[in-house]
Amino acid sequence: AKFFTPAQISEFKECFSLYDKKQKGKIDSKDLITIMRCLGTSPTPGEIERHLQVHKLGKTGEVDFSTFLIMMHRQMQQEDPKKEILEAFRMTDKQKKGFIQASELRAKLTTLGEKLTNREGKYAGRLS
Repeated sequence: AKFFTPAQISEFKECFSLYDKKQKGKIDSKDLITIMRCLGTSPTPGEIERHLQVHKLGKTGEVDFSTFLIMMHRQMQQEDPKKEILEAFRMTDKQKKGFIQASELRAKLTTLGEKLTNREGKYAGRLS
């Protein structure tokens, strides 16, 4: 809890409580990925497995709130959205020039369900 603000802890507790079906202060480990994603992180199933292994919990076990906070802290530490986004752009920048074509970015974002205005597309291709 020392790594989070009172507001964060309150938000985490509120979401955690929604999945505490038996109202015992614990959630099913199968709900962990959903709760963590609802709170803004992006764990993979493999990362969830590692969190559970660290705490010697199985896929059918239960997670208490203090253990959940530790898992959230570790997950948040290992995620760096800016770095991940820049890496994705670098993979698209085949000529290693530090930018991608706006048309290419627009096509990729459209595939993901995003839409850019002409003005947004004009400035969106830079990797700085």
